[in-house]
Amino acid sequence: MTSARTLYDKIVDRHRIASINNVQGAGETLLLYVDRTVLNEYTSPQAFSGLRQAGRTLWRPQAALGVVDHVNSTDPARRRDSADAQAQQQIAYFARNGRDFGIEMFDILHPRQGIEHVVLPDLGWVLPGLVIAAGDSHTTTYGAFGAVGFGIGTSDIEHLLATQTLVYRRLISMRVTIDGQLSAGITAKDAVMALIRLIGADGAAGHALEFAGSAITALGVEGRMTMCNMAVECGARVALMAPDDKVFDYVAGRPRSPAPALMDLARQAWRDLPSDPGARFDRDVQLQAETIPPMVSWGTSPDQASAIGDTVPDPLDLPVDRRRDAGRAIAYMGLRPNMRLQDVPIDRAFIGSCTNARLTDLRDAARILRGRKVAPGVRAMVSPGSSTVRREAEAEGLDRIFLDAGFEWRQSGCSMCLAMNDDVLAPGERCASSTNRNFEGRQGSGGRTHLMSPAMVAAAAVAGTLADVRDFPVLETW
Repeated sequence: MTSARTLYDKIVDRHRIASINNVQGAGETLLLYVDRTVLNEYTSPQAFSGLRQAGRTLWRPQAALGVVDHVNSTDPARRRDSADAQAQQQIAYFARNGRDFGIEMFDILHPRQGIEHVVLPDLGWVLPGLVIAAGDSHTTTYGAFGAVGFGIGTSDIEHLLATQTLVYRRLISMRVTIDGQLSAGITAKDAVMALIRLIGADGAAGHALEFAGSAITALGVEGRMTMCNMAVECGARVALMAPDDKVFDYVAGRPRSPAPALMDLARQAWRDLPSDPGARFDRDVQLQAETIPPMVSWGTSPDQASAIGDTVPDPLDLPVDRRRDAGRAIAYMGLRPNMRLQDVPIDRAFIGSCTNARLTDLRDAARILRGRKVAPGVRAMVSPGSSTVRREAEAEGLDRIFLDAGFEWRQSGCSMCLAMNDDVLAPGERCASSTNRNFEGRQGSGGRTHLMSPAMVAAAAVAGTLADVRDFPVLETW
């Protein structure tokens, strides 16, 4: 390896316990120390069962946190028995695992309950330079802080809990540089959707992807989380951004962040993390921020997306290797080639998920909704990313804006991002959604999902069709 190193390699090198195959650089297999993990009730049960069967205890129980988020109900009148019988059984077993193995748990009624990838930053538990692995692919979110985060399978969760290590293969690297300034109404969600459309759903497969450029530096921390979260949708195993003063200030003062005296020392150490000048990346991709439009998906993969002003593509106009998938997607979505996207009616509007349910996301949507009403026939819901975010939003009066517009103000949880709870689409229902995946049946069997930013969801809810947020000027200053 050269002396100039990437942010990714610096963090991996600091956490390497031993090399297993003695390969240098990408492709090296190593034993990697993992600083922290977060567990949920859906992906962890088999790991705990395996620990029990083997008679193993946890190496560092204090390095794990359990959060109920996938299967719980988000009914506004939250109760322990709100979830169905199967979900209650999963939640009960999760609570038992926490008690038996000494893991702190945030259950349904905990004041900090929420989606795991929102809860950890809420707490200040995600810090630059850490390695965080968890049983959820969107663990890449933590790259916004300059931390290496990645998803793992159930057997790896068991190994991690027992040893605090993983057998890990070092990734090849990609740098995505976005320079310039995003236009009015364009958000981090639009930027990452534009990237996924450009390189494809497997365009970053096997890579550690680092975002760079002036447009990235200009983003707030929560926008950066959105981009790192959705990087997995173009195949990235890790997504990273250089930590800076915005990150340091975001972390400072949170419940589990370093004490003030230690923060000063930490800041000094964190400033050495960014990639060195001259560090080599295996692949470089460039985008210009000014060219990024408001994005909306039309198909059943995140890379099947277009500018809101475009039409549904004709498969015959696409490259040969994409025609079959596009034709199937258009048929599933109940669309027609060449129809205007802004003519597509919606039945549901949903703001939530680990991608877009933070305070700034809710503010973006509320700016569009203030003084407006949801279109007749549209059921609109917002599920804040955590109970903490929900309280913060209520303190600003955002809940009243959503309620006055006709949105349901739900409790926190994964909610309609995936069909594992009672927030699901009926067959054939079409949803404008701020989530991360639009696969067939993702939000409910036969449901049709259009991905977009929270502000775009708000615009669609008001219009009753897919809509361009730029056609909805803010009626009042914030």
